[in-house]
Amino acid sequence: MSVETITLGCRLNFAESETIARSVPADEDWIVVNSCAVTNEAVRQTRQTIRRAHRDRPHANILVSGCAVELDAESFESLPGVSRVVGNRSKLSAFGGSDVMAPRGMLAQVKSFVAVQTGCDHRCTFCSIWQARGESRSLPFEVVRDAIARELDRGSREIVLTGVDITDYAGGLGTLCQRLLAAEPRLDRLRLSSLDSIEIDDALLELVAGEPRLMPHFHLSLQAGDDMILKRMKRRHSRADALRLVEQVRAVRPDTAFGADLIAGFPTETEAMFENTLSLVGEAGLSFLHVFPFSPRPGTPAARMPQVARAAVKDRAARLRAAGEAALARHLQRQVGRTLMGLVERPGSARAEDFTEVAFAGEAEIGSIVPVAVTGHDGRRAVGQAPALEAAE
Repeated sequence: MSVETITLGCRLNFAESETIARSVPADEDWIVVNSCAVTNEAVRQTRQTIRRAHRDRPHANILVSGCAVELDAESFESLPGVSRVVGNRSKLSAFGGSDVMAPRGMLAQVKSFVAVQTGCDHRCTFCSIWQARGESRSLPFEVVRDAIARELDRGSREIVLTGVDITDYAGGLGTLCQRLLAAEPRLDRLRLSSLDSIEIDDALLELVAGEPRLMPHFHLSLQAGDDMILKRMKRRHSRADALRLVEQVRAVRPDTAFGADLIAGFPTETEAMFENTLSLVGEAGLSFLHVFPFSPRPGTPAARMPQVARAAVKDRAARLRAAGEAALARHLQRQVGRTLMGLVERPGSARAEDFTEVAFAGEAEIGSIVPVAVTGHDGRRAVGQAPALEAAE
């Protein structure tokens, strides 16, 4: 018997999938599909994934959970092979395991995603995740600390704090990070998942300036670069706020790399408004983009707004992705001639502190942190040379 997890969507889903997998009885055969509902395409991919899983393993039981299920459980119950459909609030106890707020990690001996928060108290007009995840809830410091200690005991070298809106962590995300780093000297690398730029606190900025164990890579939930569109999205930051944050961080840690979520073709978006988002990529010096063509989610205010023609949405998304590819190439070119400290995630592949993926020649154990001399790039990854195995950390 075995359990297979198939995860769509955010890093919080990945952490939760690992928890579910650990609680499946050893004598049972299950496929766990943890769904996403951030876009209509994500929901379509979830259904497609379930059908494919049933074709590949027709005798396995399939449990479907996650945000798509939370919003429309009935549409998944009738799919072939589905034995159980479980919402977000009870999915971590589906097999008698922990409750929904119990943090777990994944990818032991390399890096672990640890959930510190779930839910969201904001109501962006394009988003239905707050309906699927409920109100914002934070785990106590002691629970997060103990979860990280367990992952380090298992050999993890990097911890990624994740959640739906981790900058809304009760007591402040920066304070949480300070306490975790002080409490756990074994923690070599602490990384943060997606951040709401307007909620980044002074304590976190202090860490950015003075704590090398906090990785210099921040993925911002920006969504747009035009103030009118941001207002219609009901985001709480302006274009100037985003640029100011990037400037503040780089002033104290120049090697910081930034990523961002950006939506193309939001309702009422004109070409000029889109150009403001497009130009933000260069102005903010973004290196890693997640581009989403706007997808109207049922029941959201944005679904009732005047829609942009689908052809225009598709075109703008393609232009944003092209800008992202060019931005990544510029970032990679800046690494040539540098030596990056990379966490080896797979044979011949490491992840640098600033999130740059580095393909390297040479031998190094998975889970080790090695210096890689960058000699070039292929447009997607830096390319370089690692030391001999005995010289690696």
